Formats: sequence, C-alpha cells, structure tokens
Amino acid sequence: MRSKSDTPRLARGPGRLVAFSDAVFAIAVTLLVLEIQPPADFGHLLRGLGALWSSYLAYALSFLLIGQVWVNHHVMFDRVRHVDHRVLFFNTLLLMVIAFLPFSTSLLAGALRAEEGLRTAVVVYGSTLWTAAALFNVTWAHLRRAELLDPSLGPFAARAIGRRFALALLWIGSGILVGAFVPIAGVVIIAGFLPAYYLPIRGEYGEDDNG
Repeated sequence: MRSKSDTPRLARGPGRLVAFSDAVFAIAVTLLVLEIQPPADFGHLLRGLGALWSSYLAYALSFLLIGQVWVNHHVMFDRVRHVDHRVLFFNTLLLMVIAFLPFSTSLLAGALRAEEGLRTAVVVYGSTLWTAAALFNVTWAHLRRAELLDPSLGPFAARAIGRRFALALLWIGSGILVGAFVPIAGVVIIAGFLPAYYLPIRGEYGEDDNG
C-alpha cells in the first residue's frame, strides 16, 4: 500500500487560470462602454456628444489601464510553471478588483461631469488600481517563495519583474495622495503610469542572466 508521503504532488498548470482571467479582463473592458449613455436631446446631438467628454476620458483611461494589467498578468503567468491554492485565491481577488473598475470609472466620469465629489472619486479610482497592484506584488512574492516559477527565469529577470510591480504601488499611491488635494493632478499622475508600464521589462526574457 502506498504511503501518504509516496503520493505524487499535484502539479496544476496555469492554463485554466489564465483563460478564466482573460475572460474577466475582456468582460471588464466591455462593461466600460456601458457608462457612456447617448444624449437625450437629438436635436442638439453634436453639443450633447461633446458634453460626454468626461465619459470618453474615463473610458479611455480605464480601458488602457485594464489592458496594461492584462499585459503584466501575462508577463507574470508566462513564467509560472505551476499554481497552488494561494495563487488561485490571490488571482481571484485580483479579478474581483478588475471587475470593480467599471464602477470606479463611472464614479470618476460622473464626478468630472458634475464638478463635485471629484477628490473622493479620484481616491476611490486610484485605490482600486492600487489594490490590483498590491495583489500583483503579493502573488509574485508567493510565486518566488514557493518556487512555482519556470526554472529558466533567472534571478536578474525575477528581480526586474518584481521591481516593476513594486514601482506601481509607489506610482499609483502618489497619484492617490496628490488626487486627495488636487484631483486633476492625481488623474494626470495615474495616467502617466500608462506609457512607462507598456514598455518591456529589461531582463524579462532572461537575456541579462547569462551575461
């Protein structure tokens, strides 16, 4: 009879996790457009469309930010060999935050349009993104500690990816802090997060681990 210690450990691949995550990301970006409602007055349609500028702005910002999360999600899980229950749990929390972002986006657009409550809206919006960034960091730290990453990922690349994820906490956190006092400046700081994070990560493909 096989003893408990002889039972092989389950090796659960990340495929289903990534597929489910991709579906949630796709649904989240689709829901963003539902916040943009057509003008009620078709007699002055052009003016009405122009008045929706805040919705367009919030939509574009959130779409690109969710896209950015999706890109970095693949950066992380392309290097994962196996996942465990903690990874599944952390990823579920991350997807819950992403699914909440359309509401935060609607809140930001409404505050911009009403010119009221903007500080609170920016803090809520930024806090949603910061929570997602925090979950990225927690997940990456666990993947490294539990040795669930592909062995071909060298230490330089692992540190480089970790630094990118950690920087997000500081960047978005500064946007929240500034936004609590100067809302538009906070939005600009958060938006400035976009071009930097679409750039490739140095060492991501292990080219500096063999030098």
